[in-house]
Amino acid sequence: MKIGISTSSFAAVDKAPLDILKSEGIEIVENPYGRKLTETEIISHLKGVNGLLAGLEPLNENVFKSCPELKAISRVGIGMDNVDLAAAKTAGIKVSNTPEGPTDAVAEMTLTAALILSRSILPANVAMHQKQWKKSIGMGLKNLNILIIGYGRIGLRVSKLFSAMGAQVKICDPVVSQDDLQFGEELLELTDGLKSAEIITLHAGGIKPILTAAEFEIMKDGVIILNSARGNLINEDALSEALDSNKVASAWLDVFKKEPYKGKLTEYDQVLLTPHISTYTVQCRRDMEIAAVNNILRDLELVK
Repeated sequence: MKIGISTSSFAAVDKAPLDILKSEGIEIVENPYGRKLTETEIISHLKGVNGLLAGLEPLNENVFKSCPELKAISRVGIGMDNVDLAAAKTAGIKVSNTPEGPTDAVAEMTLTAALILSRSILPANVAMHQKQWKKSIGMGLKNLNILIIGYGRIGLRVSKLFSAMGAQVKICDPVVSQDDLQFGEELLELTDGLKSAEIITLHAGGIKPILTAAEFEIMKDGVIILNSARGNLINEDALSEALDSNKVASAWLDVFKKEPYKGKLTEYDQVLLTPHISTYTVQCRRDMEIAAVNNILRDLELVK
C-alpha cells in the first residue's frame, strides 16, 4: 500500500502522523517540492499511489483519470474547493476532511489580527524600529461592531472570542436562524451588516466573491477587513481601491486567490499579510494530520 503526501509541511512539528503510517507498513511518498503542487506535478506525484493526504493542489477529473490506483483522498484541513467531489465519486474515490482541527487556531489568529490592526500596532512597531517614539490612539474591541460572515465552526468560535471581549457581534449567514446563535449575536442580512460594521471578518466557504466594489461602497469609512477563509471571497482590485480612498483603514489577509501571493496588496503598509498560516500551530497541525491519517486508513480499509 502506498500513500502520497502533498501538503508542504506534513509532520514538520510532530512525527506522530508519519509514525502511524509506518506502523501499518505503508510506503510513504512525500511532497518533493515543499510547496503547493501544480496539476502536472500532482499527477506525477500520484503515480502508483493508493491514498493521498491532500493539501490545496487541484484534484479534478483529469487528475483522477490519470491516477487510476487512487482510492482515497484525505484533506488535511477543512476546505474542499480544490477537490472535484462529483468527479471523485464517479471515479470511486472516497474523500474526507478534518473540520475540527483548525477551529481554535484560525479563531485565535483572527482575534490576533483584529487587535494588531485596531490598536495600530503595525505603524508603532515600524516607528520604533526607526528609533522614533510615536504614539497613536487605536480602537478597543469593547462595544465595537463586528460583522462575522459565515457561522460555521470557525465563525462560531470567532464570535465567542469577540463576544468575550465585549464587542457587539453581528452575524451574516443565509443558512442559520436567530435561534442558532449562541452568544447573543444579532443576525443580519449582508447589506445591513456591512453598513454598521467597524470590523468585518470572513469565515465563509465558496468561490464567488462576497466583497466586491458594490459591497465596499456601502461600508462605513475606516472599516477593518479580515480574511482567513478563501482568497476568492474578496475582489482584490476593489479592496485596493477601498484602501486608496480610506474606505478601508486596514486589512489582514491569510488567503489569496493565487498562492504564493506577490500581488498589489504587498504595497500597502496598512495591510497585514500572512502566508496562509492560520492553522500553523503545533496543536492544530498535529490534530489535523492525525485525523487525516486516521481518515485515510479507514477509507482504504486498513483499520477497522
